[in-house]
Amino acid sequence: MLISTKGRYALRVLIDLAEHRTGGYLPMKEIADRQEISPKYLERIMLQMSKAGLVDGAHGKGGGYRLTKEPADYSVLEILRSAEDTLAPVACLQGNMAGCEKASRCRTLPVWQKLDALITGYLGSVTLADLLQVDAADEYVI
Repeated sequence: MLISTKGRYALRVLIDLAEHRTGGYLPMKEIADRQEISPKYLERIMLQMSKAGLVDGAHGKGGGYRLTKEPADYSVLEILRSAEDTLAPVACLQGNMAGCEKASRCRTLPVWQKLDALITGYLGSVTLADLLQVDAADEYVI
């Protein structure tokens, strides 16, 4: 499993929205500037986050993005799943793949299933609220 730039940026942006939330919309340009992300690339990420229901967007004056729920209600798992095609450690565990014809005799399948469960369990246990607790002096880098 390799988390792409898109996944890492999506997580950074949602942390930014959580950290700077005021109840209103945060302009995309401000987010892009703070996170040093190209506005065009950020726009594509935010479209995915919006489609997944993780953010709410508004156009025009006073527009931008905001979280749709409290930071404690977002898991890192759901954010990454919304940004990435898959988080499966091996192709045979990807949800969109047909079952492997060798699965019934695969000696390594239990290893990959356990690894997938550990990854899912851990990422599902970490919330945006948890990430906001990181000492600001440490300046998170994802």
